[in-house]
Amino acid sequence: MSSFRSPRAAIAWMLVAVAGFSLMDAGMKLLAAHYPPLQVTLLRGAASLPFVLAWVLASAGPRSIVPVRWGLHLLRGLLGMAMIGCFVFALKRMPLSTAYSIYFVAPLLVAALSVPLLGERVGPRRWTAIGIGLLGVIVVLRPGVGGIVSLPGLMVLLAATAYAIAAVTVSLLTRTDTPQSMVVWFLAILAVGAGLAAIPGWVPLRWEHAGLILGMGLAGAFGQVALTHAFMRGDASLIAPLEYTGLVWVIGWDWLLWRTLPDAATWTGAAIIVASGLYLLRRERAVGAGRAPPLDHS
Repeated sequence: MSSFRSPRAAIAWMLVAVAGFSLMDAGMKLLAAHYPPLQVTLLRGAASLPFVLAWVLASAGPRSIVPVRWGLHLLRGLLGMAMIGCFVFALKRMPLSTAYSIYFVAPLLVAALSVPLLGERVGPRRWTAIGIGLLGVIVVLRPGVGGIVSLPGLMVLLAATAYAIAAVTVSLLTRTDTPQSMVVWFLAILAVGAGLAAIPGWVPLRWEHAGLILGMGLAGAFGQVALTHAFMRGDASLIAPLEYTGLVWVIGWDWLLWRTLPDAATWTGAAIIVASGLYLLRRERAVGAGRAPPLDHS
């Protein structure tokens, strides 16, 4: 495997992955205007699964997807339903760039949750970075405006929390299960679980959305393949910060598709969150951890 290590290639693959996931999220926002959140969650899982499954079977073979710890796979799938369902609920009601700005708090939450759930030690500098990042979220949410906190903003925060908990399950699953099995079973459980939960409020699918659904699934699958290649070729501490380039992409999609741009509070809060996240990643690298789960929406 060492012959595949290439920092430049890892950076290139990560940039491609982030672009793919941002395009997938733009597709989910477009679909959220026509279908309930759980139905969009089903479409997200079901549309990507065939592409990912074909790639896994061609590259690693059927044995790679045999699960070992079913319970953790199921928990991760349920957390994924909550994560994507809440995220889609928010996307219908706020710009992509605002949702991304709040969602970028997820790596900070992963670091905070690693203490009670994994028994890891987080020093005072990293706790300070986590606190500053949460302050950035408060700036984006603007709790003083109208005396209330934005419900869509809180749903993104809930999605980020679900992601952070799911990231901890990934840390546990990597000890026994392959990355291929984690991706395939996450999408399968996501599709089946969200599909069953979506039945009461089901909205008939429209043929004119077939291309959009297919494109969303292909973008998500391609993003997952690119992400895998990135982590095969470079250290997490090198490529994880590139996740923040997603904000550039979604600002572009916001303007291109909805003619909207972030306001001053979103710019300010996003800058605080990104700065604290980058500092946290730097500290992780300094203490030799070198791990920061990517915000890949799997």
